[in-house]
Amino acid sequence: MDNPVSRVILTVMTQTSDLLIVGGGLNGPALALAAANAGLSVTIIDALPVSARLSSDFDGRGYALSLGSQKLLKAIKLWDAVAPNAQPILDVKVTDGKPGEAPAPFMLEFDHAEIDDGPVGFMIEDRYLRRVFLDALNGHPNITQVEGTVSGQDILPNGAQLTLSDGSTHVGKLIVGCDGRGSGTAARAGIKRTGWGYKQTALVCAVQHEKPHGGCAHQYFLPSGPLAILPLPNNQSSIVWTESDKVAHQIQALNDEDYLAVLKPRFGDFLGEISLAGGRFTYPLNITLANAFYAPRVALVGDAAHGMHPIAGQGLNAGLKDVGALTEVLIEAHRRGEDIGREDVLARYSQWRRFDIATMALMTDTFNKLFSNDNPMLRLVRDLGMGAVNALPNVRREAIREAAGVNGDLPKLMRGIAL
Repeated sequence: MDNPVSRVILTVMTQTSDLLIVGGGLNGPALALAAANAGLSVTIIDALPVSARLSSDFDGRGYALSLGSQKLLKAIKLWDAVAPNAQPILDVKVTDGKPGEAPAPFMLEFDHAEIDDGPVGFMIEDRYLRRVFLDALNGHPNITQVEGTVSGQDILPNGAQLTLSDGSTHVGKLIVGCDGRGSGTAARAGIKRTGWGYKQTALVCAVQHEKPHGGCAHQYFLPSGPLAILPLPNNQSSIVWTESDKVAHQIQALNDEDYLAVLKPRFGDFLGEISLAGGRFTYPLNITLANAFYAPRVALVGDAAHGMHPIAGQGLNAGLKDVGALTEVLIEAHRRGEDIGREDVLARYSQWRRFDIATMALMTDTFNKLFSNDNPMLRLVRDLGMGAVNALPNVRREAIREAAGVNGDLPKLMRGIAL
């Protein structure tokens, strides 16, 4: 190691950062930007090249960003780039029924005018949100982007090291897994998972419709599972439609005309004639929770920590709340001179997020079981329950604030406060 040439080789092969983030989807870049803006150095690693993560074509996939998530994007200086392609959600209507029949007489309606903060949320297409994140990463002085597959993960005396399949190594104070429900980061850290499948599949597509949606999102509970109709710009809506695995696979195998014929009785005619726009996708539905949100020198964020049923549309929002909480914990520790990878620091993050996630997981699991059936007694109970909440203004306003992501012990970033 006294040879000067050896030191040059070591410098080339090993890069050092405060944070090593595995996963370049959405939560990973959000965390990278939040931490880097606050002064930490970050390396973000993804197996896919940037070109494979980007698309310029409309395919109908989108995200319902809560108002809290919008505030986080403002705080990390991204919202101005997102806003031109975002559709405000001004109203949410929740109803119960059967395909081809009128909705049940009781419904739950969330009107953004009942809260002072703004719209309940925003719909944004995947292609626009992903590009904004990647554009912001490019050229950021505190962020290094790496394309590669992680093959090794080691804990060092005062840090952690990732080894990639090309033999290069990256050293940091903390590894953060943002690598999805099958997180390799969690597995390598010995973190086990608890979960089960729902024997349901989500059919995802977009439709063009004759009439304007007025910024209204609909959640329509059918016996097989929920149908979400989410407003996009230009008289288009994103569809997330739950069926049993068997039925969903049969529907997905149909041609576009027959697929639309199955969708129409479920969708109804309140927006006039509809036609398919963009691609068609399917996603198996399950719940999977990491048994711990951290291990020595490792933290988990987003789907790597928790994956839930999309019945409440909170998947990405929950991940961004993780981003806000972890960034705040790390930055405060860093400014106090603490080692950001220490377990007592990571325990603060876990304590902040774990109860909220467990509550949300229980809620989505219960809602799915309660609403994905045609039991007459359960239908009566849920319809009366929705009607009761809708008839109580204070309870309804609290439910709206919860859906908007502006209730509870929020991280500063989710309140629009930069760190």
